[in-house]
Amino acid sequence: MYDHKLYLQLENVFTKHNIDITTKDRLMYARFLSGISVIRLLYNEIYALHPRAEELFEKLIESVTNTYINRSAALKKKDIEKLEKEGWFLSNELAGMSLYVDRFCGNITNLQQKFGYFKKLGVNLLHLMPLFESPEGESDGGYAVSDFRKVDERFGTLDELKALTQKMSTENMYLMIDIVLNHTSHHHEWAQKAKQGEQEYQDYFHMYSDRSMPDQFERSMPEVFPESSPGNFTYVPDCNKWVMTVFHNYQWDLNYTNPAVFISMLENIFFYADLGVDVLRIDAPAFIWKEPGTTCQNLPKAHTLLQLIKQCVMIATPGMALLGEAIVAPSSMMNYFGTGIFKAKECDFAYNATQMALQWDALATGKTKVMLAAQAILLQKPFG
Repeated sequence: MYDHKLYLQLENVFTKHNIDITTKDRLMYARFLSGISVIRLLYNEIYALHPRAEELFEKLIESVTNTYINRSAALKKKDIEKLEKEGWFLSNELAGMSLYVDRFCGNITNLQQKFGYFKKLGVNLLHLMPLFESPEGESDGGYAVSDFRKVDERFGTLDELKALTQKMSTENMYLMIDIVLNHTSHHHEWAQKAKQGEQEYQDYFHMYSDRSMPDQFERSMPEVFPESSPGNFTYVPDCNKWVMTVFHNYQWDLNYTNPAVFISMLENIFFYADLGVDVLRIDAPAFIWKEPGTTCQNLPKAHTLLQLIKQCVMIATPGMALLGEAIVAPSSMMNYFGTGIFKAKECDFAYNATQMALQWDALATGKTKVMLAAQAILLQKPFG
């Protein structure tokens, strides 16, 4: 659908950044032209009524463009090679392993010495469990991130991670890491500024001056960890406010009704892509959109956000695939591949999360009825 104002806006950004639409940047230009209307559609579905919608949409376009411009020539070349394979991640030549770096070999540098071992096993895709800074004692296994761009010193440094990704590329190995979209540690810079009373950063979270909205949410929200972390809100004495904390009281839920939050987290996604990450595992995507009167899980706008992320990634860093870690029933899981016109345009992978439970059920009961009932649903996943 042609939108003259939108295309003029795109043209202005390209002119400003000297994008060469006829030769070296022509493929990105084609991706942008084909995707810009869809990006605008998805963005408006969420943010059309936000007072800063237009200003921040322009920032979104700038972010996608700058990411492409600053992407290394080697990664751009790798992007095109993957696109030409049409689903490089479907290859039966890929064999993956998940590991905790410190438990496996101590630190990131030592991991390079294990490449011979991986080759002997036939492993060429590594999923490194959470690497980025999280506070000791309040880390949730690394999923309470206090800095999305600083490797936790237990594992090494960002430069050592960059060296590892470069070595993996020369060895034809692929890397998967996690991004925690739903929340940050309360030690994150945004949370610290929110505690200090900065309204801009309080708007990054679901923060309230009294219990009226928290109580409204609580009426329909289940508790994720009712025994160890009851309730979905935590009182913050520093600023005399209540903040949403669905998982643990030290993990503050991000507020994606604020487009500034979306853009900030998209830029973290791009940061990982430019480290050379091949697959990005999106942690707990079912929780990223919150609405009072609902369970705040698997809501339609959570899928809209994921589709918007996918469209932006396809333009700026198309070689990176997305995995949605949605621990949901098979019928809900299918939605994470996208629905309607966005079928096969959301997450590239999703965990077959119920398979283990189904197998144990079959072993325990001696019957396959429940397992077979799930298979018909799983077969509905889109081609690719």
